[in-house]
Amino acid sequence: MKQYIPAQSRSIALRQPAVVMLSTLLLLAFLIANASANALPNFVDLAAKSGPAVVNIGTERTSRTGSDDLFGGMMRNVPPGFEQFFEQFGRNFSRPQQKQRSMGTGFIISADGYIVTNYHVVANADVINVNFSGNAGKAESVKAKLVGSDEETDLALLKIEWKQALPFLRFGNSDAMKVGEWLLAIGNPFGLENTVTAGILSAKGRDIRSGPFDNYLQTDASINPGNSGGPLINMQGEVIGINTAIIASGQGIGFAIPSSMASNIINQVRSGKKVSRGWLGVTIQDVDANTAKALGLPENRGALIGSVVEGDPAEAAGLRAGDVIVAVDGKKVENASELLREIAAKSPSSTTALEVWRDGSKKNFPIKLGERSPVKDSKACTR
Repeated sequence: MKQYIPAQSRSIALRQPAVVMLSTLLLLAFLIANASANALPNFVDLAAKSGPAVVNIGTERTSRTGSDDLFGGMMRNVPPGFEQFFEQFGRNFSRPQQKQRSMGTGFIISADGYIVTNYHVVANADVINVNFSGNAGKAESVKAKLVGSDEETDLALLKIEWKQALPFLRFGNSDAMKVGEWLLAIGNPFGLENTVTAGILSAKGRDIRSGPFDNYLQTDASINPGNSGGPLINMQGEVIGINTAIIASGQGIGFAIPSSMASNIINQVRSGKKVSRGWLGVTIQDVDANTAKALGLPENRGALIGSVVEGDPAEAAGLRAGDVIVAVDGKKVENASELLREIAAKSPSSTTALEVWRDGSKKNFPIKLGERSPVKDSKACTR
């Protein structure tokens, strides 16, 4: 005997597998979304703990407007003979003073008020004001003293006097950071205090041709004018970079001085020492494939010596033009910039072991370093 299921019952029976499938898909989507959310870092605690140690730096500088600026437009197309009148008037004219103001960021590195920022934030400033959040979030402002600076690495150290212990940040190890790790940037872009942005470490060892020791960290954390001097922080709350530069025409491309370099410079300045750097006395250039082949080098790396400065440490050690420096104290040298940084990081009068490629083989040269002159020279030269 045939059994018939009522139409309503048949409809319910047919819908049951579809309901089960839909429920399964919804559950799966929820689990995937939840897993993705759990994979993203939570910056709430990190921002809350780090933010109070980040400060707003405002500077004032007085400048005078030159007579050329005042009368440059007036001097155009004047009748012959009248130029002397304007020149004499310009010399005797009391030039008006102008106050130039700029803003940047810094971060406290000790409870007694030492603050790190960029040199270009405070360069030539007559007055340096530090603004930060005091007790109960109350805005406080205090004048800062410039302890010292290093223009070549764009670093400066300030000091403020405050009645209470201040929150501070510690330097981390930028050398240990890996590309792809999460980072937090805190600063005052366009005067917007304590702006927090996040991103990753995009690259290491960037040379943007801004100075002789370029070795920047690159990040896609949003950095804008006013962020200069602010901290780039790892997930452990340590400063691994000082935000310094951006590419104006790009987006998500910011550069920070690595903490491995900055901490050494800041420690010298803080201890009252002059920032000193090692010096070889050679001009150098990168080794390309053709040069490596011609010299019989097994790898396309190292720093080729173009010339040796008479009377300097390299000459005394026996180095000569055509040598290729391939290692410093056992550490491989990839290019001329890396050699420059390695030598500059060492103390003058210290002895360093150089591994040199000459006449088809490696030779070792102990060398007592000199002191690098505090001037900006060509990237092709160690001075």
